[in-house]
Amino acid sequence: MSFSPALGANPWIWHSPVKEKALAEVLPRLADWGFDCAELPLEQPGDWRPAGVAELLESSGLHAAAVIAVMPPERDLVRAKAAAIRSTQDYLRQCVDAAHALGSPVVAGPVYSAVGRTWLMDRAGRSAAYEEWREHLAPVVEHAAAAGVRIGVEPLNRYETSLLNTVGQTLEALEGLPEEVIGIALDTYHQNIEEPSLPAAVREAAGRVVHVQVCANDRGTPGADHLDWQGFLTALHETGYEGALCIESFTAHNATIAVAASVWRSLAPTQDAIATEGLAFLRRALATDAA
Repeated sequence: MSFSPALGANPWIWHSPVKEKALAEVLPRLADWGFDCAELPLEQPGDWRPAGVAELLESSGLHAAAVIAVMPPERDLVRAKAAAIRSTQDYLRQCVDAAHALGSPVVAGPVYSAVGRTWLMDRAGRSAAYEEWREHLAPVVEHAAAAGVRIGVEPLNRYETSLLNTVGQTLEALEGLPEEVIGIALDTYHQNIEEPSLPAAVREAAGRVVHVQVCANDRGTPGADHLDWQGFLTALHETGYEGALCIESFTAHNATIAVAASVWRSLAPTQDAIATEGLAFLRRALATDAA
């Protein structure tokens, strides 16, 4: 059986924040290059209108692979003040509503704590943090279930969070939450840092992976790196993953995103090359896997 996931890209390769004007410029180009879908970051409610983006997707022939939730300072569901928890829950519900309006199957991201927030935990403290997170995420999970949208929880590397770094930790945190509504969003950049093996991480997450982001080990062009792409794609195929593969990278020419993602230099000759050469590589790699 061939493995032919939809291939997409994230407008963060070129822009941040991603507003409707940026999407009007990026989405037609993605379609012209041969992408099937796009990720849609929603940094702040109101950055784009679901109705307007739906028109852009329809006119370009793309579909929404995922709405990407963004967790800046003060968006937290663990060890946070009640007001911050409530506002984070409201924001995540808005992400779910946007995904539902666009027909996107997934809201994905580090939906637990602000990126860059770290603290030391012993075993008991970690278990307590996971329990608190499940409690505070539960209303969002219920909202997502009613909307027919799944939540993809993204483990990040150790420099960006201390809460969820590995697939194993994420599976532990997910215990008791409904598998049909919430699972794992894998990102090759983070798993390359935190997991001994990309294929083994995929197999450990078998049946729970709801979204996948791909980039090189340095956040650049997929394939222009040392990652075990064939092993990674084979593992996704063998474990029955049915979602999209979306290239997520960032521009060094935007002060906000450079600081947030620690991107201090260009990661390819051009930003377009990250998308076009990454797409060509993934198509070749998938053809090899199918063979």
